[in-house]
Amino acid sequence: MEADMQVWGRIWVTRNGNNLIGRGRVTLLKKIAETGSISQAAKSMKMSYKAAWDAVDAMGKTLGEPVVLASTGGRGGGGTQLTAKAHQVISAFDSMEMRHQQILQELTAEFNAALRL
Repeated sequence: MEADMQVWGRIWVTRNGNNLIGRGRVTLLKKIAETGSISQAAKSMKMSYKAAWDAVDAMGKTLGEPVVLASTGGRGGGGTQLTAKAHQVISAFDSMEMRHQQILQELTAEFNAALRL
C-alpha cells in the first residue's frame, strides 16, 4: 500500500514586503530568552552572531520597535532580554502555527480521501 500524500506549508508574517517572523526567528527569540545572549542563541542554532543580530534587527525595524533589550558587559556581565512586544509576537505566532497545523491535517485528510474516489 502506498503512503498517503501529505499537505504541508510554512508560515511567514510580513509587513510591507519585509519578513517579520517565521519558525526560525521564533526559535531564535526563544533561545535569546533562554540564554540571555544573542551570541549563545546563535551558537545553539549553528548560525553566526551576525546572522542572528541581523534577524533581530530586521524584526525590530519591521515592527517599528525593538524586540530585544541589550545591556553591555561589565562587572555583572551583559545580557539580552526580550521586550514585551517580542513575547507578544512569539505567543501570536505559536497560536497561529498551531491552527495552521490543524488545518494542514484536515487538508491532508481531505486530499487523500479525494484520491481514493
